[in-house]
Amino acid sequence: MKELIEEYSRGYTMLREAIEGLSEEELRFKPAPDKWSIHQILIHVTDSEILSTHRLKKVLAEEEPLLISFDQNAWANNLGYDLQDREQSLLLFQMLRSSMQAILDHLTSEQSERVGVYADEGRFTFTQLLEYRVNHVRDHLAQIERVKEAYRLSV
Repeated sequence: MKELIEEYSRGYTMLREAIEGLSEEELRFKPAPDKWSIHQILIHVTDSEILSTHRLKKVLAEEEPLLISFDQNAWANNLGYDLQDREQSLLLFQMLRSSMQAILDHLTSEQSERVGVYADEGRFTFTQLLEYRVNHVRDHLAQIERVKEAYRLSV
């Protein structure tokens, strides 16, 4: 659990490092019409973090709470991701992760086994939900690398 919490706490730094030195053109480049730009990926990661921070806290505070999924494509398509402020989103991501750190620093083994329930996906422990948060950033870091490579090949 210690390694998981440490990687969770590095999420913001990892995202920042992934985009360091990129031009606005690179950040806005879409590898295909139906693919996200790096800018859009970063907005999505923050939106997902807003909802997931709520879920993590809900699992710790309530008895087997119902957790609600969201349609990430609907959010990306209908919330003007291209118009949103990337820096503001990244800072919000940083604040959300930071707000969880005090809780994670004092997490007990009993708390890590608390459960939340998705109507569409079943039961998940707090640990599983935290692992998903770490993997979510990892997956999007890999996606950012693919977009960067597609940009390099396009110029």
